[in-house]
Amino acid sequence: MHTKKYHHHHHLDHNNPAKDLKHHRHLEHLAEAGAAMAGAYALHEKHQIKKDPQHAPRHKIAEEVAATIGVGAAGFALHEHHMVKEAKHRLKEEKHHHRHHH
Repeated sequence: MHTKKYHHHHHLDHNNPAKDLKHHRHLEHLAEAGAAMAGAYALHEKHQIKKDPQHAPRHKIAEEVAATIGVGAAGFALHEHHMVKEAKHRLKEEKHHHRHHH
C-alpha cells in the first residue's frame, strides 16, 4: 500500500524538487491558460445566443460546456498551485539541509 500523501505523475523525480517545481509551475500556467480560454469561449457563446437566436439552444449548451471546462481547469490550476508551493517547500528544505550538513 502506498503511504505518501500525494501520489501523482509517477514519471516525476521526487528526489529533485527543482525539477518538480518547474513541472508543476508549467502545468499550473497551462491550466490557467485553459481556464481563461474556456471562459472567453463561454462568453463568446453567450454573445452568440443574442446574435443568432434561431440556434440559441445550441449556443446555450456550448456556453455551459465551456463554462464547466473553465471551472475544471481552474480547479486543476489551484491543485497545481498547491503542488508548486509543496515543491518550493521541499526545495527550501533541501537547500537548508545541504547548507548545514556540507
